[in-house]
Amino acid sequence: MNPIFNQNVFLVKEQIGMFKASNNFDIFNPENNELVLTCREPNLGFFTKLFRFTDYKRMTPFDIEIRTASGELTVQIKRGVTIFRSDIDVFDGKGRKIGVFKQKFFSFGGRFEVHDHQDKHLCTLQGKWTGWDFKFNKENKELATVSKKWAGLGKEFFTSADNYVINITDVAADSSIRPLLLAAVMCIDMVFKE
Repeated sequence: MNPIFNQNVFLVKEQIGMFKASNNFDIFNPENNELVLTCREPNLGFFTKLFRFTDYKRMTPFDIEIRTASGELTVQIKRGVTIFRSDIDVFDGKGRKIGVFKQKFFSFGGRFEVHDHQDKHLCTLQGKWTGWDFKFNKENKELATVSKKWAGLGKEFFTSADNYVINITDVAADSSIRPLLLAAVMCIDMVFKE
């Protein structure tokens, strides 16, 4: 696991674009505003791009790469075409599966069950139906929170760019769950909020 995942707070900024098919994010250390990770969809096919501009956007597949500022691949998030619910696979930088997010079919606000590579339940990501706040919980203990950060009037009304803050509160610095928590932020945006 890359030592970047040891920090507790990340600011995730979606890149602004008027007519963009791919979802691109930059992840910063909010203490010094240093770019620590980038998230890109480099391999979009023609039909995926086409459907991203329709009402079927939420159903399209995605393949997101999270890289360090120097370009090292740390996490890859993949989902195929979906109709009702998503199972999203998460891999480390060497292509080994480290976890899966299983979307719950009926949930107010959005919900993922987070599992490890052996399908063992790690925690639950649950959103509020009233807003943009999400919490990672395990056995009624809060592990981390994700909240939307106001981007400003112009960005909110004229673009689809969203900013999120993830705050990891109760997970060991060397825990293998940390990359999954950060990967979940991309899934929140792609699955629930687009």
